[in-house]
Amino acid sequence: MGSSKEMGDGEEGGKAGKGESAGDGGEGNVAAASSPGNPSAGSDSKPRRAEYEEGEKVLAFHGPRIYESKVQKVEYRDKEWKYYVHYLGWNKSWDEWVESRRLLKFTEENVEKQKILNKNGRAKSMKSFRSTQSKPKASNEPKPEKEDPKTNSSRGKKRKGNTDVEEDGKPSEKLVTIQLPLALKKQLIDDWDYVTQQKKLVKLPRSPNVDDILKKYLEHRAKKDGMIADSVGEILKGIRCYFDKALFAMLLYKNEREQYNDAIKEQVSPSSIYGAEHLLRLFVKLPELLTYVRMEDEALSKMQQRLSEFLKFLQKNQSSFFLSAYEPAK
Repeated sequence: MGSSKEMGDGEEGGKAGKGESAGDGGEGNVAAASSPGNPSAGSDSKPRRAEYEEGEKVLAFHGPRIYESKVQKVEYRDKEWKYYVHYLGWNKSWDEWVESRRLLKFTEENVEKQKILNKNGRAKSMKSFRSTQSKPKASNEPKPEKEDPKTNSSRGKKRKGNTDVEEDGKPSEKLVTIQLPLALKKQLIDDWDYVTQQKKLVKLPRSPNVDDILKKYLEHRAKKDGMIADSVGEILKGIRCYFDKALFAMLLYKNEREQYNDAIKEQVSPSSIYGAEHLLRLFVKLPELLTYVRMEDEALSKMQQRLSEFLKFLQKNQSSFFLSAYEPAK
């Protein structure tokens, strides 16, 4: 959820993030951005009582994490008890109906489980992502320019204005906030529902793909501003690089991994195969990823502004960039 909730379920993709979002992607509670329909009771007789009561504080699974929640409604439908929960601290647009298997009693023991699970989930995601950065993978990405030893300091030392990863691997204290427009949050919810609930997949290769979208945005800015600021070009290169590195490690649901292995071959970049659906999941994970990057305050502020402008561009072109339906998994 949101800039903080993970996107997937050990399937890192999923749920987006409340308030913003992730949420796996993330990272996104997807079953519930729209209000649930009127439930119809099953024909079987009801069990004696529901496990949870209206107004009860509970712990609810969402993707790979557990969140403090409150039961708003309790109803019997489709031959089982369903609970309409509100995730405490998150926007009401994330409220949803869940089954009892996704809930836990709010006890000291379960709260401790929550802390351990959430901590391990974060660590696993970052470890997986960082491991991909050290392993070279064939792609059509442009090669970086060679460093001039006269102008660059020795490896590992800080240079003013540089965005190197912290030498000790610890996250920076500066937090990046990325607010997704409401329409894109709902897009993440639909994406989560298609893949994890309906067991459908995005048809690949996508058109437009991520490379096409970034190119269209560059053309849009050139037409709007007359010239393109260096920071815009750098941020778009960064988005592409992060997408290609993070896709398999953090942005896919488990049932999308086989499709990835079939689609991504040698000399093929993920950004040339996948489209807006998976690109949007990246923005749920970016705040977490960017905490491992050292950046000056001014550069950080400018980057957040540029990312916000790019998201508005995605929203404006939502109907042409995103699929309205996914295909059944083979």
